[in-house]
Formats: sequence, C-alpha cells, structure tokens
Amino acid sequence: MNGLTTRIYRNCKDLPELEESNFFHSRQLFEILLNTPRQKPYLVVTTDGTGRVVSHLLGIMRIRTFWLPPFLLVHARVLSEGFYAACEYSKEDLMAEMLGALTQRLGNWVLYIEVSNLSQKMLGYKQLRKLGFYPVHWMSIHNSLHSHAPEERITPKMQKRIDASHAKGVVTEVVRNEEDFQAFEKLLRRHNILKPKRFIPDSQFFRQLMNSDYARLFVTKYHGKVIGCCVCAYSNGNAYLWYSAFRRKTYMHLHPDVITVWDAMKDAYDRGYKHMCFLDVGLPFKNNPFREFILSFGGKEQSTYRWFRFSIKWVNKLLAWIYRE
Repeated sequence: MNGLTTRIYRNCKDLPELEESNFFHSRQLFEILLNTPRQKPYLVVTTDGTGRVVSHLLGIMRIRTFWLPPFLLVHARVLSEGFYAACEYSKEDLMAEMLGALTQRLGNWVLYIEVSNLSQKMLGYKQLRKLGFYPVHWMSIHNSLHSHAPEERITPKMQKRIDASHAKGVVTEVVRNEEDFQAFEKLLRRHNILKPKRFIPDSQFFRQLMNSDYARLFVTKYHGKVIGCCVCAYSNGNAYLWYSAFRRKTYMHLHPDVITVWDAMKDAYDRGYKHMCFLDVGLPFKNNPFREFILSFGGKEQSTYRWFRFSIKWVNKLLAWIYRE
C-alpha cells in the first residue's frame, strides 16, 4: 500500500514501541510466545511515511504432535483483528495489508491459517475473501458486567446451585504457588487429551501467564482437591475465558464447571471489567451442550465468522465451496 511499510518481527530486536491495550497483539504476549516451545509468534507491524506505527497484528504458528497420522500438524492462529491507530487508512485495508504479509511469509509452512474473534462479523469481509480466506459461521458469547451484577442475569435455580456448592466447601482461588500450578496443568491436560481440536500449549506458556499482569489462572478446590480450573486473560477492559477444564463426572453433585466459570466471572466483575468474553464455545453445531452451558450464565449469543485459508489450493477451494453462503 502506498506510503506504508510492513515488517514482520520474529524477535524483539529493533521492535518499535507498540500500543499495549490489546494483550492478544502485544509485545508482552509476543515475548511469552518466544519462550514457549511448539509456538512461534510473528508480529506484523505497519508504519506510515513518518515511521509512526499505524497498526500491528500477532500471528501464532502452532506445532502439534499426535500419536496417530498425520503425527504432526502445523497451523497458524490470529486472535481478533489487532491494533489500529487513528489515521487516514481504513481499518479493513490495514488488516488486509498485514494479513497479506503474514500469509505470504508463512506460505506452505502451515497447513492453514485461522482468523477468529473479530469484533464485528463483517469486518474485512471483502479483503479477507480477496486474500483467499473463506468464512465459516460461528457463534460467540459474552456477558455484560458493567450494567448489572452477574447475580441479576442468572436464574434462581442457578443461584441456588452456586450457593449450595459454596456451602459444601467448594472454593476458587488464583494460582500463586507451584503445587496449585501442577494441579492446574494436570487437570487441563487430562481434560483435553481426547479433544484434538483444542491446542493446549506447553507449561511454560501458562507459567509465564501466571506471572504476568494480563492473565490469571484459577483452580476450584473441594477439601484441597482441584476439581476445576480455567485461564482468564484481560485486554481492552474486558476479561476473556481462554482455557478451562472440570471434573464434572466425578464431582457432579458439586458442579465444578459452574463454580469455576462463575467465580472467574465474579472476580472480573469485582475488578471492574466491562465484559466476560468466551474465546471458544465449541464447534458451530446446532446442538452444543457446552454453548448451552455458557449461555446459562445470562450471556448474549452473537453470530460471527471464523476465517480459514488452507495452503493446499485445491483443499481451500473445496472447503470454500462446501462452506459457501
């Protein structure tokens, strides 16, 4: 684009000063990912003719291994659209500039690139189509925390269930020591071992999040045993539930899933965050128990898109045809 320069950074050397309000595209997360095995960050920065940063976007290459074929899968993920300064260029054109550079850089090194959690459903629709991405209908859920207390949005039955579990001794705590961290990680990995869609990063990733100011790790305990856990990130005045795991079958009568999510939401409310957003509410099937569970907290469901681009051209064309609108 005329008057703009786009550069992709693979380390912090010569990295310009960036706006840090969006954690998912910040230097902080970039540095965390640099120190995490099986994840490679690509920070795309666009500057104008004066050298001012007008936009930046963080793409993450993820390397996954399996016990069964294909044994190895490499893909890339972009969470939300990135940061954009007020300038003469449109947000859509800047996003296309950065995603175009990232797509060209990754080339055939990744099987596919996924762009998700955009702030608006139609944001960059034309530009993403032009870059070879195709949209898949998805659902997003968020709870407003600024206008009403969380207790005002749930049913009396749900409130009674929460109160009963708390009365039995179920508590949720922020992970602050090694013992809780080990229990947190063990449950998270065990819970997701048979869910190949969900990528669980190396322990170094969560350890660095635990020590940062942009995230919290929670564990839900019953008589000292961890029965639930989750990770919340904080960005642009909102809280984001990123990862979660629960021992629902063993402790069904204690509702560890309900208490873990509820207490994390209450923590965000007490700390003044505007919304509780859920980064992954499951696949976009009509009957989705996890999505219904999240909606039971009084959240709002919105239709959105997730964008995909496969590096194998005929596969990309076939999937674009299958998911045509």
